[in-house]
Amino acid sequence: MGEQSPDGGRKTAKENKTEPVKKAASEKKTASAKTASSAKKAASTKQAASGKGAAPVKGAASAKKAVSAKKAASAKKAASKTSAAQKASKGAAVKKAPAAKKVAVAPKKATVRLKGTAPAKAVVHPPGDESPTALVRRARRINRELAEVFPYAHPELDFENPFQLVVATVLSAQTTDLRVNQTTPSLFAKYPTPEDLAAANPEEVEEILRPCGFFRAKTKSVIGLSKALVEDFGGEVPGRLEDLIKLPGVGRKTAFVVLGNAFGRPGITVDTHFQRLVRRWRWTGETDPDKIEAAIGALFPKSDWTDLSHHVIWHGRRICHARKPACGACPIAPLCPAYGEGETDPEKAKKLLKYEKGGFPGQRLKPPQAYLDAGGTPAPPLGAG
Repeated sequence: MGEQSPDGGRKTAKENKTEPVKKAASEKKTASAKTASSAKKAASTKQAASGKGAAPVKGAASAKKAVSAKKAASAKKAASKTSAAQKASKGAAVKKAPAAKKVAVAPKKATVRLKGTAPAKAVVHPPGDESPTALVRRARRINRELAEVFPYAHPELDFENPFQLVVATVLSAQTTDLRVNQTTPSLFAKYPTPEDLAAANPEEVEEILRPCGFFRAKTKSVIGLSKALVEDFGGEVPGRLEDLIKLPGVGRKTAFVVLGNAFGRPGITVDTHFQRLVRRWRWTGETDPDKIEAAIGALFPKSDWTDLSHHVIWHGRRICHARKPACGACPIAPLCPAYGEGETDPEKAKKLLKYEKGGFPGQRLKPPQAYLDAGGTPAPPLGAG
């Protein structure tokens, strides 16, 4: 028998057969939909989880970037401060730097013409590393210029013979030639020969030599050298260096004064003026008199030595003074590396000149005629002014 349908009819066998097939299809469809929904939900959950994990990474990168920017700004600010400090320090150094000292430049010609002077003909600026040849040329040119300025240069001690010259030169130590020239007339009037002075009473000689200073030591020297002349050289002054320096009170300087001016034999007189000027002119840096003598002797022919000594000494006494050299009135200023150490104003410098260059008496009571012809004036005798 067939099954009855809901509408009261009966179902056929065919209909009964298809019913289970439809039901299975419906269940399959539902299962598929559920699976899809589950997969979608899982994917959504995974994506959410993925997004959740990315957010912290992004935040960390952002934070790192911010820290770097902050450090860069801080470094830039520090660099700016350092630069400003360096700039300020540099400015302070520039501000503290002293003004450059103005270097005096020697005029091309002597500013003040001295009587009997010929100005230097050209400017020479000796370099710090002056060659030996250049030094020789400059030194000899200075000597030639001084020869024109002091053509009448001579020993500034009064004497009539070698004996008087050697005694006067010994007495000139630690005093002026003027004082010696004012003293020796009385000495030689009473003791004209070596024999007379050798036999003299020391106390009487001391009283005569008192104005020269160190009179006791000088009395001993002049009496001693007089005895040596009498005993060893027959009362005559020897004309050899090795003999002269054996006499009491006689050294190389005194010996060369005697040899050059009493015997006409060349010698360099290294007195205080000579030493001072040759160093000022940078002819030598030596300080020992014997070494100075050797160094300067190598710059000039032997025949020039005696006159060279006179030229240098006269220039040192009249123009190139130790404390206040008259640079503005110096005829060899263009050749002098020390120009500017003294007064450079011509008029002020002219007031510093001494003896005949300044219109004053000289040191000799009986100077040579050439000196008088050049306008020189004899020195006054002792006690006359």
